[in-house]
Amino acid sequence: MRSWAWRARHAEVVTPVINHRSMTRSPALSAAPLRLLSFNIQVGIRTTRYRQYVTNGWKHVLPHHDRARNLNHIADVVGDYDVVALQEVDGGSIRSGNVNQVEFVAHQAHFPYWYAQLNRNLGPIAQHGSGLLSRIRPLNLEDHKLPGAIPGRGAIVLRVPYAGVEVVIVLLHLSLGAGSRQVQLEYVSRLIAGEEHVIVMGDMNTSAVRLLQDSPLGASVLQPAEEALPTYPAWRPQASLDHILVSPNFLVNEYQVLDCDVSDHRPVAVSLSLH
Repeated sequence: MRSWAWRARHAEVVTPVINHRSMTRSPALSAAPLRLLSFNIQVGIRTTRYRQYVTNGWKHVLPHHDRARNLNHIADVVGDYDVVALQEVDGGSIRSGNVNQVEFVAHQAHFPYWYAQLNRNLGPIAQHGSGLLSRIRPLNLEDHKLPGAIPGRGAIVLRVPYAGVEVVIVLLHLSLGAGSRQVQLEYVSRLIAGEEHVIVMGDMNTSAVRLLQDSPLGASVLQPAEEALPTYPAWRPQASLDHILVSPNFLVNEYQVLDCDVSDHRPVAVSLSLH
């Protein structure tokens, strides 16, 4: 049973921006598989070596000419999917050249619906958050601020129609600290309690084993889309930090970690159908 009273106290119901110029297929009205992708884009910064976290650190606070070109590459990567979760985006500040990166990618990749979640507001210096891109008209969209020792993490809860059912998709970026992640996963477990068709995806900053066996999500029916593959660092993946978790009524047609070097994470993608 859904905890509506709890959700009402914690959720901000929001409206996605509609890009009326985009005309794309909607899997909600067809038997086509549902295609999803999660991508930490590191505010449009391409990183190919550990030392670049130091040598290119200035790009996190100042604009640079390669960022727009890199965002175009990101738009090319995400364009084939129906729902996309973006982490580490800038909503329009000095460092991004006052460009809302979610809006930019949505327009470049012709997504009809998008939403930019602001999680850490540093004024003109940085507008740090997450993003949603969708080719399916949302039934409902909620913005949740996740608890934690340091504020600045969030979850977007999207409800979409697909193949005659309502699917709940939770888009996340969890904290680096284990203690904060546990509190955040307890919050997420409340979000999905009683839901039948659920997908949780994003940068979890931990392994799938810890997500599902050693956390509050352990009591849920969620399972990894497939055996998790490493996604970080992009130039030589060793750690599995980015995940797509699904309820057992979904059939996984395809699971991929894309060979992509436009961020410091690689994107993870799935194609799903209902059993």
